Amino acid sequence: MTGFPNVQKIAFEGPDSKNPLVFRHYDENEVVEGKTMKDHLRFSVAYWHTMRGTGSDPFGPGTMLRPWEGADTVDNACNRVRVFFEFCEKLSAGFYCFHDRDVAPEGGNLAETNRNLDQVVRVLKEEQKRTGVKLLWGTANLFSNPRYVHGAATSCNADAFAHAAAQVKKALEVTKELGGAGYVFWGGREGYQNLWNTDMKREVDHLAAFMHMAVDYARRIGFTGQFYFEPKPKEPTKHQYDFDSAACINFLRAYDLADHVKMNIETNHATLAGHTVEHELDYAGSQGFLGSVDANTGDLLLGWDTDQFPTDVYLTTKIMLIIMKYGGLTTGGLNFDAKVRRESIEPIDLFHAHVGGMDTFAKGLKIAAAIRADGELAAWVKDRYASWDAGIGAEIESGKHDFASLEKYMLAQGDVRANQSGRQEAFENLVNRYVF
Repeated sequence: MTGFPNVQKIAFEGPDSKNPLVFRHYDENEVVEGKTMKDHLRFSVAYWHTMRGTGSDPFGPGTMLRPWEGADTVDNACNRVRVFFEFCEKLSAGFYCFHDRDVAPEGGNLAETNRNLDQVVRVLKEEQKRTGVKLLWGTANLFSNPRYVHGAATSCNADAFAHAAAQVKKALEVTKELGGAGYVFWGGREGYQNLWNTDMKREVDHLAAFMHMAVDYARRIGFTGQFYFEPKPKEPTKHQYDFDSAACINFLRAYDLADHVKMNIETNHATLAGHTVEHELDYAGSQGFLGSVDANTGDLLLGWDTDQFPTDVYLTTKIMLIIMKYGGLTTGGLNFDAKVRRESIEPIDLFHAHVGGMDTFAKGLKIAAAIRADGELAAWVKDRYASWDAGIGAEIESGKHDFASLEKYMLAQGDVRANQSGRQEAFENLVNRYVF
């Protein structure tokens, strides 16, 4: 079965090309700061949106014409895997990600569900070997089935917790078998709708115990991949415990998980938390928790998780500046957790969407590298904090002062020395110089 018979392997033709299905900026072999674009960007395709997205929304059913969909059987799931790897191969994407329920249907009970997954995993393994496409990370869908109506690891129903544990156990085994570089925790419903009926401490304690069980089991089976925690503040619950990077990192430190788990940051989730993605990335990076990125964007006029493909060069430039600032991606990658719009109903639209996202990130990478090479932006920032590089500022940072000594200093000086302009507009114009 082929899903894209009329699409050839996407080629790089350069910025002057007017061909809609080529790369104009993403040349995987181009070297930037000593690494190829392919190694900098580590592009990954999300199985759930690309292969299972139907275009449904809260107001209507699916609209998309997908020749690989049909009966929800294991045989059809195996055929779908082959189409997916055809897509990845023609796109030149080096990685993919999946939830367990994306790739294989549930059975009548847990044992049958696991057998279904094993059959599909055999095909995933074959296709990985055939194409060279690797698994960036795996995860378990702990939110779609009605059994998780109250959450999974944070459910008030202990059986739901137990089922989720069994599901993650299997997902870890499968991720290891497929050579996955990581595993993501994102419960989807690990939060609450109303505090009147919620024991918050008990639920958060249970979430920590669940994650410790996962880490312990990974050690037992020899899975050495990186664990990630993906923040999302709301939708579908009113409040989720993995609200943003700060909340997640505080949770990991409080429950002795900081040595095992890093952040998987998504642009649209940052928006829902009232942040920018660069805020979330910079905070995670500054604390040593930056791991991987779900590369999408949202519509600020819509207050929900629209999961659109990134086409804004300013956005990708900001993202790449911060990723490069903290040493680049290692086990993580740029995973297109993004879906084509409900009106984009033809399979070819999937290529247009991914090509656009990859080109936009490639352009952002080149702009970020140029900014870093010139060093002017960094010098301006350093100059803004010059008062901390000598004198009283340097003494404070080195721990030589307390409140009493600082009071003595200010009594002698009388008042704060004159502040300098923040020059926000000049900073914005400087960045524009590179983007333009």
